[in-house]
Amino acid sequence: MVVIPKQHPVLENLNVYYLNVKKLLEHFQGEIGSGGVYFKSHAAEGVIFFDQNELINGFFQDRDIKISGSEAIERLLAAGDNYNLTVNIYEIGAEEVYYWAGIPTAEKIYRDLSTEFTDLEGLIKKMSSEKLTGYIDVSISDGQETGLLFLMNGKMMGGAYSWSNGSPSPSQKNRDLLVQKTKELGGSFNVCRIALNNLEKNNEPDLEQQRPPQRVIAMLEELLAIFEKLVGSKRKKSMDFQKALRQKFVQHAERYAFLDPFAGEFEYFDQRIKYSGQTSDAHLVDGVFTIVKEMALELGLLSTLIEKLDSWSLKYAEDLAQFDIRF
Repeated sequence: MVVIPKQHPVLENLNVYYLNVKKLLEHFQGEIGSGGVYFKSHAAEGVIFFDQNELINGFFQDRDIKISGSEAIERLLAAGDNYNLTVNIYEIGAEEVYYWAGIPTAEKIYRDLSTEFTDLEGLIKKMSSEKLTGYIDVSISDGQETGLLFLMNGKMMGGAYSWSNGSPSPSQKNRDLLVQKTKELGGSFNVCRIALNNLEKNNEPDLEQQRPPQRVIAMLEELLAIFEKLVGSKRKKSMDFQKALRQKFVQHAERYAFLDPFAGEFEYFDQRIKYSGQTSDAHLVDGVFTIVKEMALELGLLSTLIEKLDSWSLKYAEDLAQFDIRF
């Protein structure tokens, strides 16, 4: 199943025949950071999701096959040789891109629930209370109309509906209509769960010049990038984030020597970390988290930051538990 939010198109209706898809991905990894490239023709359809460090996941289907992961990515990278596809590029926030990338390989946890025994409105409330990250697949009556309801950590992200072009949207009106149709006509539901931290890591085998950073560095890069973006969007007056960050490094250099700007072991610039120190992963993580939490508190942004970190926290849940990190 190919699902991608289309609210923020960057470019649309390109022809894959004239494109170097690898170079296109490299460009937009640097240009927008995270998003999806959607491929479509009368015979095939596919998507590649990416963030600034890697190609996260892919899905491809035609009349004969449905594949996901690295195999799908490789097929789409070479699509120009075999398919007459149009290509659209969409920007997706760093907090959400892993959610959408996980949809093609989601695990079905409840199958064929019927309106005879299950009310859709009640099911939505139950999945919200259980903090589901996944979606509810709804088939109305004999399947002539369908809908998908998307939830991340129990929060409704919107839906996609067969009577409204099938693209994800936040429409409350369509969601209410879906619930009403199931009450009047009956239907069935499947509930699928997305395991964000178990997504296959596609280390971009065809983009040899890019080596993904170590997991701890990648985790901290994403944390700082989300925080920097939040500061930029919420501060009424412009703030030199890099300067403020370096000032915090100096304040904490006695406890975390690797943060001392004069040592040059740890640098953050343009959403990238350059690290050459020898401290343990635990000490490195503790130092960066201490800085971020203190700055967020001083700026009055801690609660908002925690909300923005929902997807990131799910992605690195095991790592955070290992380092005993909590905001």
